[in-house]
Amino acid sequence: MKRVYMQKDMFIDGQKIHYYEIGSKGKPLIMIHAQGVDALSYENVWKSLSRNYHIYAVDCPGHGGSTHDSAVYSLDAIGHMIIKFIRGLGVSSVTLTGHSSGGLIAAYVAANSDLCEKLILEDPPFFACEGDRRKTTYNYLDLSSICHNYLAEGGSRDFILYYFTNQKAWEFFPEKSRDKVKNALVTRAKKYREKHPNRTLKVPFWPKAALLAYRGMQNYDPRFGDAFYRDTFNEGVNHEQMLSRITCETVYLKAKTVVGSDGTLQAANSEEDAERVQALIQNCRTVRLDCGHAVHNERKKDFLACFS
Repeated sequence: MKRVYMQKDMFIDGQKIHYYEIGSKGKPLIMIHAQGVDALSYENVWKSLSRNYHIYAVDCPGHGGSTHDSAVYSLDAIGHMIIKFIRGLGVSSVTLTGHSSGGLIAAYVAANSDLCEKLILEDPPFFACEGDRRKTTYNYLDLSSICHNYLAEGGSRDFILYYFTNQKAWEFFPEKSRDKVKNALVTRAKKYREKHPNRTLKVPFWPKAALLAYRGMQNYDPRFGDAFYRDTFNEGVNHEQMLSRITCETVYLKAKTVVGSDGTLQAANSEEDAERVQALIQNCRTVRLDCGHAVHNERKKDFLACFS
């Protein structure tokens, strides 16, 4: 798509929020991306949405061009920043969407302000990332733990290569050939990173959809992931209480539930979690989709239909 967006910064309490503005005379739409990527992860839907909306897609703190300050890596702190960001735009109400951890932030904004007219929640990890339960989720065993270990080892190495080398996804390869395949692809990844340290990682035979996340990792602070590992991200916020305070029209997009043979939740939410979300939000419509976590990529038409 032709790039028609503007990049801007807004400073809130000394912290920078970098955002992309895609203009039209439509209603204001705030977009909050998932962990590990940035606002550009929504680029594939901007053209379609900009026909009816004036889009403000933010880089969350710890991502992209926004502030990298671990002191604000919590749902409460970022939620308050986004509320102030919306008010700083000079608008009275918005449509608000958030993907994954961005969905947690979007829900916080809807629950703690009167700014949200319509809320689209794209597969956020409600309940699953709280307390000890987080330890049985894929995100904790993958990104959160990798971030924690990376920092514990000094945090001076190339994080993208570190993540690629240590990701839990290797466990899905056949055990017989796993080490051989891993060594070969990690060697390829290392050579690419040495030659192109500022480009998105490319590795032969690795799924393109999986490599999309590495674009955002160029400007990702592992301390953000560590906040999920240490359970400080949700500190002071109870998901059940938060959801019960949301009164605006809400669409909850629930991606496919997958549970590993070891009991690991390889999805944002279980079916029981989804039922709790539906019951807690007063005006909620749940849409279940047989796809992976990034609905706006895998089921673009279904995602866009939520905004009509």
